[in-house]
Amino acid sequence: MSTETRLHPPSVEAILVAVRARLGGEPAAAATLAAIARDVAADERERLSSGAQPRSVDELADSVASQFEAIDAAPITTINATGVIVHTNLGRAPWPQAAIDAAAAAARDYLLLELDQATGRRGARFRAAEDHLIALTGADDALITNNNAAAVGLAVGLAGRGGVAVSRGELVEIGGGVRIPEIIRRAGAKLIEVGTTNRTRAADFEAPLLDGRARVVLRVHPSNFRQEGFTEAPDPEQLAVLAHVNGAIVVDDLGSGALLPTERFGLAHEPMPSERLAAGADVVTFSGDKLVGGPQAGLIAGRGDLIAKIRRDPLARAMRPDKVTLAAVAATLALYRTGRAETEIPVWRMIAASSAGLRERAAAMVKAANAPSEVVATEATVGGGSLPSEILPSFGVAIATGAADALLTALRLGKPAVIGRIEGGRVILDLRTVAPDDDGRLGAAIRAATAANG
Repeated sequence: MSTETRLHPPSVEAILVAVRARLGGEPAAAATLAAIARDVAADERERLSSGAQPRSVDELADSVASQFEAIDAAPITTINATGVIVHTNLGRAPWPQAAIDAAAAAARDYLLLELDQATGRRGARFRAAEDHLIALTGADDALITNNNAAAVGLAVGLAGRGGVAVSRGELVEIGGGVRIPEIIRRAGAKLIEVGTTNRTRAADFEAPLLDGRARVVLRVHPSNFRQEGFTEAPDPEQLAVLAHVNGAIVVDDLGSGALLPTERFGLAHEPMPSERLAAGADVVTFSGDKLVGGPQAGLIAGRGDLIAKIRRDPLARAMRPDKVTLAAVAATLALYRTGRAETEIPVWRMIAASSAGLRERAAAMVKAANAPSEVVATEATVGGGSLPSEILPSFGVAIATGAADALLTALRLGKPAVIGRIEGGRVILDLRTVAPDDDGRLGAAIRAATAANG
């Protein structure tokens, strides 16, 4: 007969008794508390079965209490010191203050969302963002969706059950494993591949256009990679003429969709929506939370009849944003119309920041860090699938104290969480992606992390 004693966790009720003592009695959400206690007990049972040391009732109660209190805790704010401006894992573009204020007002109050102020009758859904987009792109009409994948899906839906012709070099995969061929198929259209991976000409589109198989020509900007060497892409104007002669329409997915000329900041030229519309595109689509620098949204602009058709698509209702997003997008686009984008939209402020200014900030931070550190030249990127391989010279702080992995972890686990990178055995904090107003918080985070890391 085996004398082995199997360990069991404390009962759920025993854990709850200890939790109530910590929380000062029975909380209003007793059912929620009990559910968490059951999960903690189950986790402890699994730990014990794998040979782990048992935790006390008080330790388990602490775990339950902390999980309960975390339910309504505010998100942990993060300082992005990676040098990647549009960082997908950190929420992409930080919003301009104007967008934050507009979103707060829309969330707090009622809004004339679908009510005409002059007549008092039901009117078109909040149009301010779309009116700004029309003015900025020269389009006939515009529509806002909840993201650019939705915008592309609605736009290729213009093909109906017909064909969508795409260059093989533009059948890309975007974030989250979403692929252009799948978007086309889910829209109910037929994918028609033309050209080759590295070289496609306007003439490659002739056959499916001449025989009527292709109703839409889709151009996809390869936002997150770059082809170099023996490559060729069709001229936008030539392709538009060919499509229009054969009764097809051109949809141009621009990905990030710059509304300011990127070459002004020493970067490669990024196609602008107004340019592609002027070159013959019938519809352009792009993101709201990348180079535009605002909330997540899909922006569609183009011919009035086509936008009207997209607006009538039943899926458009499923893909429309709420009043808060619409208000924030409108406020962001208004900054472009009033000439304040470069100074008030964080993405463009970061892109435009001077190397000299970044070096001065880094020197001040090294002086205040109270840790073995130095100013270091770095290379920042736009990120978010925008302008791949383009580099922005930058400056940051290199910290060499203790184990770099441990220091990076300590910074990440702090409040605020600081996200940096390791190069040459040192933690590097790039200041191009840190707002100047956050320098004080970053300095305090460095001091706390280095003190904890020895």
